[in-house]
Amino acid sequence: MASLNKVMLIGRLTRDPEKRSIPSGMAVTEMRMAISRRFKAANGEDREETCFVDVSAWGRTAENCAEYLRKGSQLFVEGRLKLDEWEKDGQKRSKLSVVAERVQFLDTRSGTGGGGRPGAGDYGDAPDDAPPSRSAARPSRDATPTEPDDSDLPF
Repeated sequence: MASLNKVMLIGRLTRDPEKRSIPSGMAVTEMRMAISRRFKAANGEDREETCFVDVSAWGRTAENCAEYLRKGSQLFVEGRLKLDEWEKDGQKRSKLSVVAERVQFLDTRSGTGGGGRPGAGDYGDAPDDAPPSRSAARPSRDATPTEPDDSDLPF
């Protein structure tokens, strides 16, 4: 039987991304997203619930996220779930997070968060078990002829 580990999220950053480098020199950026869901409760009242998700990006994707995203930036993340387990003070702990395989910035340049026009910030490829050897910008799937090609982008 095959397995599938795929996550797709659209939300806003709750704080500025935090970039660091691992000993090999590869960049990793940690982010926290808020993803809201609106629904009508059984009593007819409009309700909203928010889920907070930790996301990590690697390599060139990490560098671009740290440079162009800020608290409040809206983004689309496609990735996989990762479970970290450790022990602290005799207590077993765990944390479920998302490793970004692709990040797309959804804000416009003039909007808050400044993530670039829709489709402009589309980055891919995260590690499986180890950091990736490369991570490259890819053109958006919905690019139109009126948009500049990748060589015109500042990243």
